[in-house]
Amino acid sequence: MAIVLGENQYGKAEIRVVRIYRDLPRHEIKDVNVSSALRGDFAAAHTHGDQRAVLPTDTQKQTAYAYAKEKGIASIEQYGLDLARHFVDDYEPVGGARLEIEEYAWERAVVGGAEHDHTWIRKGPAIRTADVTVEGTGDEQQIWVVGGLKDFTILKSTGSEFHDFLVDEYTVLEPTTDRVMATALDAKWRFTTTDVDWDAVYAGVLELIVDRFATVQSLALQQTLYEIGKAVLERYDTIAEMRLSAPNKHHFVYDLAPFGLENHNEVFNADDRPYGLIQATVTRDDAPPSGPAWTPQLAWLV
Repeated sequence: MAIVLGENQYGKAEIRVVRIYRDLPRHEIKDVNVSSALRGDFAAAHTHGDQRAVLPTDTQKQTAYAYAKEKGIASIEQYGLDLARHFVDDYEPVGGARLEIEEYAWERAVVGGAEHDHTWIRKGPAIRTADVTVEGTGDEQQIWVVGGLKDFTILKSTGSEFHDFLVDEYTVLEPTTDRVMATALDAKWRFTTTDVDWDAVYAGVLELIVDRFATVQSLALQQTLYEIGKAVLERYDTIAEMRLSAPNKHHFVYDLAPFGLENHNEVFNADDRPYGLIQATVTRDDAPPSGPAWTPQLAWLV
């Protein structure tokens, strides 16, 4: 029997980088959380403690800060591409690099009725994400970019139904044709090219998510997720597929009868757990292979 080293990678997790642009009196801010992972032939580091092929994780951290100054952070997708290409192109032992980036949005504080030049307030409603994977060099180099958002909390007070479901001896849920529907949506979309206006596409996808959630008369959260993905793919031919994960933030009509009060879908108990978790992938039937685009940094641990 032989014991061998399996899949492995290493990197720096959750590098908090804040870039302030101070070139003009009106400053700009980018606030990101960066995680890097390098893949390649690092077997000797594991089996013999030989670090000669290892670029320290501290160097990866320092590069993230240096690139925030040298290259800037125009968009998290481009910032991730710059970093991933650097690690793969400039360090021979590195066969692949993955950058997972979150962006925290800020909006300008209003002081005296006007936007302030250098004060911000943390802004919602979602955390923007980007996952960038680069493998190989030169003409053989392959790139995968996945845009996304997470923790996008959205609710509508009507326009949602749930009925005609399977029933057995343990079913107590009552069917309804008018309910509150709420979720904290995570969504990611895989691009087929890097020739993309990243910020414009992100804004457009967010617009479609809100539009479909609000206007689709939903017979199930599953239907709403499909309609969101369908709308995104119809608008953007540079997106091959979209993956959505939506916890159902249940709102149950509260029983006010003991107090002699009628409750016509007006007062609810917001029940945060347990919750239904609805997940779906919407894809083109001719989508190119996804390769490692969806492989998270710790995929083999789950």
